[in-house]
Amino acid sequence: MKKYLFFCLFAFAVVATSCSKTEYNNFATLYGVVSDNTTGNPIANATVVLSPGGTTKMTGNDGRFEFSELEPQQYTVTVQKAGYQTNRKSIMAIIDVPNEVNITLSAL
Repeated sequence: MKKYLFFCLFAFAVVATSCSKTEYNNFATLYGVVSDNTTGNPIANATVVLSPGGTTKMTGNDGRFEFSELEPQQYTVTVQKAGYQTNRKSIMAIIDVPNEVNITLSAL
C-alpha cells in the first residue's frame, strides 16, 4: 500500500510540475529607417514621434528607429529633422508581425 501511495504522489508531482503556463506576446514593435528622398542615405538624429502616446525616439547613425511593447492598434509615425520637410505615415501595429515603416524626408 505504501508503494502504491508513493507511486501516486510521485506521478502527481511529475504531472503537476510538467504543466506550465504558455506565455503569449501581447505587444507589437514598430521599426524602420529614415532616409533622404533624393540620395537614399540614412538620416541620423531625426526625431521620430509616435501617436497616440507621444513617445519620441531619435534615429541612430544608420537612420534606424524602433518602438517596442506597443498595444496593437493604428499609429501615426511623424519624422522631423532640420533642413527637411516633416513627413508622416500611418501603420497598423499587429502582434507577431513585422511592423516596418520606412520613411523618406525631402530636403527643403
